[in-house]
Amino acid sequence: MTTAPQIEVTISFLEMLERPHNLNLHSPQGKKTSLIRAYKPTVSFYRYLYNTIGEPWLWWERRTLSNDELLQIIQDENVEIYVLYYDGVPAGYAELDRRTPKEIDLAYMGLIPDFIGQKLGPYLLSSVIDIAWSYEPKRLTVNTCSLDHPRALSVYQKHGFNIYDRNIKIIDDPKFNDTTQ
Repeated sequence: MTTAPQIEVTISFLEMLERPHNLNLHSPQGKKTSLIRAYKPTVSFYRYLYNTIGEPWLWWERRTLSNDELLQIIQDENVEIYVLYYDGVPAGYAELDRRTPKEIDLAYMGLIPDFIGQKLGPYLLSSVIDIAWSYEPKRLTVNTCSLDHPRALSVYQKHGFNIYDRNIKIIDDPKFNDTTQ
Protein backbone atom coordinates (compact mmCIF):
# COMPACT_ATOMS: atom_id res chain seq x y z
CA MET A 1 0.00 0.00 0.00
CA THR A 2 1.39 3.38 -1.03
CA THR A 3 0.88 6.33 1.29
CA ALA A 4 -0.58 9.55 -0.03
CA PRO A 5 1.72 12.52 -0.51
CA GLN A 6 1.15 15.32 1.98
CA ILE A 7 0.23 18.88 1.09
CA GLU A 8 0.22 22.06 3.14
CA VAL A 9 -3.06 23.96 3.34
CA THR A 10 -3.53 27.42 4.84
CA ILE A 11 -7.01 27.83 6.32
CA SER A 12 -8.44 31.31 6.92
CA PHE A 13 -11.34 31.59 9.38
CA LEU A 14 -13.57 34.60 8.83
CA GLU A 15 -16.47 36.16 10.67
CA MET A 16 -19.06 38.87 10.22
CA LEU A 17 -20.56 40.46 13.32
CA GLU A 18 -23.22 42.65 11.72
CA ARG A 19 -25.33 42.70 8.61
CA PRO A 20 -23.55 44.48 5.77
CA HIS A 21 -25.37 47.33 4.02
CA ASN A 22 -23.76 46.97 0.60
CA LEU A 23 -25.14 43.61 -0.56
CA ASN A 24 -25.97 43.31 -4.24
CA LEU A 25 -29.13 41.24 -4.31
CA HIS A 26 -29.79 41.73 -8.02
CA SER A 27 -28.97 38.99 -10.46
CA PRO A 28 -26.13 39.95 -12.80
CA GLN A 29 -27.52 41.85 -15.79
CA GLY A 30 -28.81 39.59 -18.51
CA LYS A 31 -28.67 36.46 -16.33
CA LYS A 32 -31.85 34.43 -15.78
CA THR A 33 -31.26 33.15 -12.28
CA SER A 34 -33.26 31.79 -9.40
CA LEU A 35 -32.14 30.82 -5.93
CA ILE A 36 -34.19 27.98 -4.50
CA ARG A 37 -33.89 26.28 -1.14
CA ALA A 38 -33.55 22.53 -1.48
CA TYR A 39 -35.69 21.15 1.35
CA LYS A 40 -34.45 17.71 2.37
CA PRO A 41 -32.26 17.17 -0.71
CA THR A 42 -31.40 13.64 -1.69
CA VAL A 43 -27.88 12.42 -1.07
CA SER A 44 -27.35 11.87 -4.81
CA PHE A 45 -28.35 15.45 -5.67
CA TYR A 46 -26.18 16.85 -2.88
CA ARG A 47 -23.22 14.71 -3.92
CA TYR A 48 -23.66 15.89 -7.52
CA LEU A 49 -23.42 19.54 -6.38
CA TYR A 50 -20.64 18.97 -3.86
CA ASN A 51 -18.50 16.81 -6.14
CA THR A 52 -18.98 18.89 -9.30
CA ILE A 53 -18.37 22.21 -7.58
CA GLY A 54 -15.65 20.98 -5.26
CA GLU A 55 -13.57 18.89 -7.64
CA PRO A 56 -11.29 21.73 -8.87
CA TRP A 57 -10.75 22.87 -5.26
CA LEU A 58 -10.14 19.40 -3.82
CA TRP A 59 -13.21 19.35 -1.59
CA TRP A 60 -12.95 15.95 0.03
CA GLU A 61 -14.42 15.96 3.56
CA ARG A 62 -18.00 15.20 2.58
CA ARG A 63 -16.83 12.54 0.11
CA THR A 64 -15.58 10.48 3.05
CA LEU A 65 -18.99 10.41 4.76
CA SER A 66 -21.34 7.49 4.33
CA ASN A 67 -24.72 8.24 2.78
CA ASP A 68 -26.36 7.94 6.20
CA GLU A 69 -23.86 10.35 7.81
CA LEU A 70 -24.33 12.86 5.00
CA LEU A 71 -28.12 12.53 5.13
CA GLN A 72 -28.07 13.37 8.84
CA ILE A 73 -26.38 16.68 8.01
CA ILE A 74 -28.15 17.79 4.85
CA GLN A 75 -31.63 16.93 6.08
CA ASP A 76 -31.17 18.51 9.51
CA GLU A 77 -33.82 21.21 10.00
CA ASN A 78 -31.06 23.69 10.90
CA VAL A 79 -29.03 23.12 7.75
CA GLU A 80 -30.23 25.02 4.71
CA ILE A 81 -29.07 24.36 1.18
CA TYR A 82 -29.72 26.96 -1.50
CA VAL A 83 -29.24 26.06 -5.14
CA LEU A 84 -28.54 28.77 -7.69
CA TYR A 85 -30.05 28.02 -11.09
CA TYR A 86 -29.04 29.76 -14.31
CA ASP A 87 -31.40 29.29 -17.26
CA GLY A 88 -32.99 26.42 -15.33
CA VAL A 89 -29.69 24.57 -14.78
CA PRO A 90 -27.96 24.20 -11.39
CA ALA A 91 -25.04 26.65 -11.39
CA GLY A 92 -23.96 26.58 -7.74
CA TYR A 93 -25.02 26.18 -4.16
CA ALA A 94 -24.54 27.50 -0.66
CA GLU A 95 -25.06 25.70 2.65
CA LEU A 96 -25.97 27.54 5.83
CA ASP A 97 -25.43 25.63 9.07
CA ARG A 98 -27.58 27.04 11.90
CA ARG A 99 -27.00 24.19 14.38
CA THR A 100 -25.06 26.43 16.81
CA PRO A 101 -27.40 28.88 18.58
CA LYS A 102 -26.99 32.52 17.53
CA GLU A 103 -24.22 31.59 15.07
CA ILE A 104 -24.51 30.63 11.43
CA ASP A 105 -21.73 29.04 9.42
CA LEU A 106 -21.57 29.31 5.67
CA ALA A 107 -20.37 25.73 5.47
CA TYR A 108 -20.03 25.48 1.69
CA MET A 109 -20.48 27.78 -1.26
CA GLY A 110 -19.37 27.50 -4.83
CA LEU A 111 -20.19 27.44 -8.50
CA ILE A 112 -20.11 24.64 -11.01
CA PRO A 113 -16.92 25.31 -13.03
CA ASP A 114 -18.89 26.11 -16.23
CA PHE A 115 -20.40 29.15 -14.47
CA ILE A 116 -17.28 30.67 -12.91
CA GLY A 117 -16.45 34.13 -14.23
CA GLN A 118 -20.04 35.20 -14.90
CA LYS A 119 -20.47 37.30 -11.72
CA LEU A 120 -22.75 34.68 -10.21
CA GLY A 121 -20.51 34.05 -7.19
CA PRO A 122 -20.87 37.54 -5.67
CA TYR A 123 -24.62 37.39 -6.31
CA LEU A 124 -24.92 33.99 -4.60
CA LEU A 125 -22.79 35.14 -1.67
CA SER A 126 -24.78 38.37 -1.20
CA SER A 127 -28.02 36.40 -1.30
CA VAL A 128 -27.00 33.84 1.31
CA ILE A 129 -25.53 36.52 3.57
CA ASP A 130 -28.90 38.28 3.43
CA ILE A 131 -30.72 35.03 4.21
CA ALA A 132 -28.36 34.27 7.11
CA TRP A 133 -28.86 37.70 8.68
CA SER A 134 -32.65 37.31 8.47
CA TYR A 135 -32.20 34.91 11.43
CA GLU A 136 -30.51 37.69 13.42
CA PRO A 137 -27.42 35.74 14.49
CA LYS A 138 -24.71 37.30 16.60
CA ARG A 139 -22.10 35.97 14.19
CA LEU A 140 -21.81 34.64 10.65
CA THR A 141 -18.71 32.58 9.89
CA VAL A 142 -17.02 31.03 6.89
CA ASN A 143 -13.63 29.53 6.21
CA THR A 144 -11.62 29.22 3.06
CA CYS A 145 -8.29 27.68 2.30
CA SER A 146 -5.38 27.88 -0.08
CA LEU A 147 -6.95 25.10 -2.17
CA ASP A 148 -10.09 27.15 -2.92
CA HIS A 149 -10.59 29.53 -5.83
CA PRO A 150 -7.76 32.12 -5.77
CA ARG A 151 -10.27 34.96 -5.30
CA ALA A 152 -12.37 33.27 -2.60
CA LEU A 153 -10.72 35.02 0.34
CA SER A 154 -10.88 38.48 -1.23
CA VAL A 155 -14.53 38.01 -2.26
CA TYR A 156 -15.47 37.06 1.31
CA GLN A 157 -13.60 40.09 2.63
CA LYS A 158 -15.20 42.40 0.08
CA HIS A 159 -18.60 41.21 1.30
CA GLY A 160 -17.79 42.12 4.92
CA PHE A 161 -16.09 39.07 6.44
CA ASN A 162 -12.94 39.63 8.52
CA ILE A 163 -10.22 37.11 9.29
CA TYR A 164 -10.13 36.15 12.97
CA ASP A 165 -7.77 33.17 12.76
CA ARG A 166 -5.48 31.31 10.38
CA ASN A 167 -3.74 28.01 10.61
CA ILE A 168 -1.70 25.67 8.51
CA LYS A 169 -2.64 22.04 8.22
CA ILE A 170 -0.81 19.17 6.57
CA ILE A 171 -3.24 16.77 4.87
CA ASP A 172 -3.06 13.75 2.62
CA ASP A 173 -3.38 14.93 -0.97
CA PRO A 174 -7.05 14.31 -1.89
CA LYS A 175 -6.01 13.74 -5.53
CA PHE A 176 -4.03 10.70 -4.51
CA ASN A 177 -5.83 7.42 -4.97
CA ASP A 178 -3.75 4.47 -3.84
CA THR A 179 -6.11 2.01 -5.57
CA THR A 180 -4.77 3.16 -8.94
CA GLN A 181 -1.13 2.46 -8.03
